[in-house]
Amino acid sequence: MTDFPKEKLRVGFVGSGFIAHFHLKSMIGVRNVEVAGVYSRKPRNRSHFADEVAALGLGQCRSHETLESLLQADDIDAIWILSPNHTRLDVMRALHAEVKAGRSKVFAVACEKPLARTIAEAREMLELAEDASLNHGYLENQIFSTPVLRGKEIIWRRAASTTGRPYLARAAEEHSGPHEPWFWQGDKQGGGVLSDMMCHSVEVARHLLTRPGAPRNSLTVKSVNGTVANLKWIRPVYVDQLKARFGAEVDYRKRPSEDFARATVTLADEEGNEVMIEATTSWAYVGAGLRIQLELLGPEYAMEFNSLGTGLKIFMSRAVTGAEGEDLVEKQNAEQGLMPVLEDEAGIYGYTDENRHMVECFRKGETPLETFHDGLAVVEILMGLYRSAEIGQTIKFPAPELETYVPPVARRAAG
Repeated sequence: MTDFPKEKLRVGFVGSGFIAHFHLKSMIGVRNVEVAGVYSRKPRNRSHFADEVAALGLGQCRSHETLESLLQADDIDAIWILSPNHTRLDVMRALHAEVKAGRSKVFAVACEKPLARTIAEAREMLELAEDASLNHGYLENQIFSTPVLRGKEIIWRRAASTTGRPYLARAAEEHSGPHEPWFWQGDKQGGGVLSDMMCHSVEVARHLLTRPGAPRNSLTVKSVNGTVANLKWIRPVYVDQLKARFGAEVDYRKRPSEDFARATVTLADEEGNEVMIEATTSWAYVGAGLRIQLELLGPEYAMEFNSLGTGLKIFMSRAVTGAEGEDLVEKQNAEQGLMPVLEDEAGIYGYTDENRHMVECFRKGETPLETFHDGLAVVEILMGLYRSAEIGQTIKFPAPELETYVPPVARRAAG
C-alpha cells in the first residue's frame, strides 16, 4: 500500500527521442520530481539522456539495458511512456505483468499522445492500467498550454457566465513533417497526420468547450465527418527527399500516409445543446515553424491564439549564415528573415504545466485531469474520422463497429 503524499515522485522514462527531451526540459519547472531512470532501444541515446538529466539537476538517472530492469528498479515510482506508437502497448503489457507479479513498485503511468493506434489497443491500455491498480494520466500537452489555461479561465468566468456557453471551437496544427522515420509509416504510427496531430486538435477543442469542473464526458459525441488527402509528400521530388532522409523504409510512392486532415465533430452538452469542433492538421505547411491556431466562439465573445504570433521576433539578413537548427521555434524552416521566437517552448506548448499536474496528482494519489479514459475517447474520434474519410460519409456515434477498425493507411502498410 503506497502512502500519500510522496515527498518526491521518482520517474522512469521509456523512450529517449525528441518528445522525451521536450518532457525532460519541462521538468525543470516541476517541483518534487526526480528523473531516476531511462530505457530506450539505443544505448547511445540512453547514455546521452542520462547525462542531460544530470546536467539539468533533475537527479541521478540510471540507464537501463532492458525495460524489465527499469520497471523492477526500487527507485522508480512512475513510468512516462514516450516511445514510438507501435511499442506502447507492449510497454504497458510489460508494466502490467511486472506489477501484478509483485516485481515492480511502480504505482502510476503516464502515456504520450495518442494513447494507441486503434480503439482495441487504447481499450487494452486502459484495462491493463486499471487491472494493475495504476494511477494513469494521458499526456495531451495542448490542454495545459499557458494560453489555453488562461484563455479558458477568462472566457468561462467573464463571458460564458453572463451570455451563455461557447458553442464552436476551432483548432489547427501544422508543420513541415515529423522528425523520425516511424512517424511516416502507417503501420507503426497508426496513420498519418490525422493520427499524429488531430489527437491534439480534437482534445484541446473538446477541453475548451467543456465547462470548468465538469467531466470531459459531459459533452457527448454525436457524429464525426473527416477528410484526408496527400497534398505534398507524394510529389516525386518530395518522395525522393523522404527516401534520402529516412531510407527505403519510408517509400511514399508505394506506402504514403496522409499529410492533410480535416475534421468536423458534433457534440451535445448536458442540456442537449449542439456544440461543434472544426479542426485541420497538416504536414504540408512551410512557414517559420510549427503553427498552432485555436479559436473559441460563443454568443457574445471570441478567443483566439496563434503560436507564431509571438511578442519576440528576430530579423537576420542574408549575410547571417550558420547551420540549420530549431533554436528559435520547433520545426523551424529558415534561419534568415523575420523569425518569431518562442522564449519558452516547453511552457507555451503546455509540457511544463502538464508534467507539474501529473507529478502532483501521482505524488498525492489523485486522479489527473486527463486519464487513459480521455486517451481512449480521443482514439474513438480519430477512428471515426478515418472511417468517415474512407467511405465518404458522416459517422454517427456511438459506433461499436469501430472497435476493430484499422485505418486504410495502416492496413496497406501492414499488408
